[in-house]
Amino acid sequence: MKNIRQATEKDLSRIAEIEIFNYRLNFYPIFKSDWFYFEYLTVPSLMEKYAVETDSFYVYDDGVIKGFVKTSDNEIQKLFVEPVLQGNKIGDALVNFATEKLSADNLWALEKNTKAIKFYKKHGFELTGEKKFEEDTTEYLVKLKLNK
Repeated sequence: MKNIRQATEKDLSRIAEIEIFNYRLNFYPIFKSDWFYFEYLTVPSLMEKYAVETDSFYVYDDGVIKGFVKTSDNEIQKLFVEPVLQGNKIGDALVNFATEKLSADNLWALEKNTKAIKFYKKHGFELTGEKKFEEDTTEYLVKLKLNK
């Protein structure tokens, strides 16, 4: 976990880029909201939003920030890897860091994001059966909990 460190304000633009690329790639096909994905969700807007919560972000940085994890109250709230770098164990390192060093043991994932659910199951998370609607949508989030 030598490449993972707490984020600083100077990392916010890269964090925002990674999140936006992932959202457009993985969630735009589901929600198809041009306004949200191309007008509302911008690097400056996310940087402003995250500036007050930088201490809850950790970045994978081996000279270049390649992914990040955000946790709060033992919950993984966000975990994203630069799309072109996925499959290189960066996500593995981030989820292991979150569970081992930050005591994260639960998360919510979009039910249709089967790739993410499979990834978390590989790391010991199990579906709890609990569901809720993603805010302002008809899509479900499903809860996963770490099987200790």
